[in-house]
Amino acid sequence: MRGWWREISDVVLPSACGGCGRPRTALCTECTEALLGGPARRVRPVPEPPGLPPVWAAAVYEDAVRAVLLAHKERGALGLAGALGGALAEAVRAVSRRGAGSGELLLVPVPSSRGAVRSRGHDAGRRIACAAAAELRRSGTRARMLGVLRQRRAVADQAGLDAPQRLANLSGALEVAPAGVRLLDGGRVVFVDDLMTTGASLVEAARAVRAAVRKPAGAVEPVAAVIAAPPLSSEINRN
Repeated sequence: MRGWWREISDVVLPSACGGCGRPRTALCTECTEALLGGPARRVRPVPEPPGLPPVWAAAVYEDAVRAVLLAHKERGALGLAGALGGALAEAVRAVSRRGAGSGELLLVPVPSSRGAVRSRGHDAGRRIACAAAAELRRSGTRARMLGVLRQRRAVADQAGLDAPQRLANLSGALEVAPAGVRLLDGGRVVFVDDLMTTGASLVEAARAVRAAVRKPAGAVEPVAAVIAAPPLSSEINRN
């Protein structure tokens, strides 16, 4: 009930822009441009961890984009999910244009811990992934969200951990739910998340799916799309 009321009130009675705080708008024109105005780009963290799938980002994680992501995830500005889903959809489109295979796009969100979902009152990753899948379908692209990954053990808070510590913290932490294995067959798996920093979460997501879904040699490997990556990420190319 708390999440439902927060979502309705956030849409009907936006108090301030989630990016800059401008009153009487959920997201102003300038912050919308920062989030959605640039081309998606392929990025990688430095250093790049082994096993990281190719990653595309829609925006740079700074200033207004950072504020919007935090407002949605940590402060419950649920009305921002549509704009964030639109940005994520742009990164997914960049993935699909790069020849990542054929078939329906299967958007697999990296799961948050149960504790994080409880404390925030909502699952930010799944909400944005659903919005992105809906945006892709509206534009004629076959896509759906598959929440098939789950945590198999507890992990420490990633805040304050460096890249090697994050990899160690998450190693073996995820698995594909048994009922989800067959759902991953026959489509293009695209891991989705709001943010990539060290890449540790995406490495673990890819490992879990590879372990669960046995594909023949030469099969298309998973790829990933995120809303934002830090400005210090190495940019490989633009779409």
